[in-house]
Amino acid sequence: MASNKRVPKNSQSSAPKHLEVGEDFGKKGDPINLQHPFYFGFLATAGALVAIALLQALQSATQVFILIIISLFLAMGLNPAVSSLEFRVPKRGLAVSAVVILVLLIVTLAALLVIPPVLSQVNDLIAGAPQLIDSLRNNKTFQTLDEDYGLIKTLEDKFQDWFTNGALLSGAFGGVLGVGRTVLSGAFSAITVLILTLYFLYSLPSVTKVFYRLAPASRRERVTKIGDAIIARVGSFVGSQILIAFFASIFVFFLGLLLDLPYAAALGTLILFVALIPLVGHFIGGTIVSLVALTQSPTKGLLALLLYTLYVQIENYLITPRVMKRNLAIPGLVTIVAALLGTSLLGLVGGILAVPIAAAILLIMDEVVFPKTDNS
Repeated sequence: MASNKRVPKNSQSSAPKHLEVGEDFGKKGDPINLQHPFYFGFLATAGALVAIALLQALQSATQVFILIIISLFLAMGLNPAVSSLEFRVPKRGLAVSAVVILVLLIVTLAALLVIPPVLSQVNDLIAGAPQLIDSLRNNKTFQTLDEDYGLIKTLEDKFQDWFTNGALLSGAFGGVLGVGRTVLSGAFSAITVLILTLYFLYSLPSVTKVFYRLAPASRRERVTKIGDAIIARVGSFVGSQILIAFFASIFVFFLGLLLDLPYAAALGTLILFVALIPLVGHFIGGTIVSLVALTQSPTKGLLALLLYTLYVQIENYLITPRVMKRNLAIPGLVTIVAALLGTSLLGLVGGILAVPIAAAILLIMDEVVFPKTDNS
């Protein structure tokens, strides 16, 4: 039976009046119109501002991202050698250390072999500049060029400015600070790339596992196989580039023997490393070889330049497409177009990464895109 006791007024809820249950807060308004031009414009403007801020942040850290990309690329390129050693050593760290130490030893020995002859040739070129100009005057080809374009007169004026009037000395003093900054910056970048490459190379399996876990479990096995294949193709690309550079170094070595150039072995070793640089590698190599030949005679300098240029064309259109097609399974036309586009978009880094990225895209298309289109 219900109680008829009254609740005293002072025992009622002490909650504020505006929080009492059932209080009328007014009529609900219409929901926000997401299609309204003002709302759309606000979101578009906010998104554009965020995108601009992110682009500026990325632009300010471009150098850091370039070092990270180069380090990751080197790690994937050296990974096949590390993987082959893992079957013989108990730990991956030992295999990584062995591969990196071997690479550093090769680079150091090559530098010790190449740098002294290069400095000697530069000094010989400077010391023999007057005799070189006199020999150019006695050459019929250069006499014709001098009559048409004033070539010898221009070289003589430059020589007078650099050595007689002291322009080279003043320029050297003015450029010492710039050279110092360049050397320090290059040394810091090299150390950074070396450290990052060690980290990436040591932790590459664990890093890839983390990224593979982002894929759904039902597709993770397939994503893992495709990802490992992409890393293997990057390693094949590095090996292909070394093979192509080796062919160039052999050509320069025999060219030096044919023209009786000094330090033919050192020139071949130098080209082995210079040819690895996309876009400007052969330009630097051709310049060095031509200058060394020019110290012997103008005819040898011109002949070295012509033969080196001919070899570069053969390499670009015959050797590189065939090697890339065999090791990366990509058509030669795709190799050339990818290298040109990558260099135009991102410069040196783009030229390095363009071909393996093209190989990865073709692999994804063969395994993912084309099966869907064939079954549709």
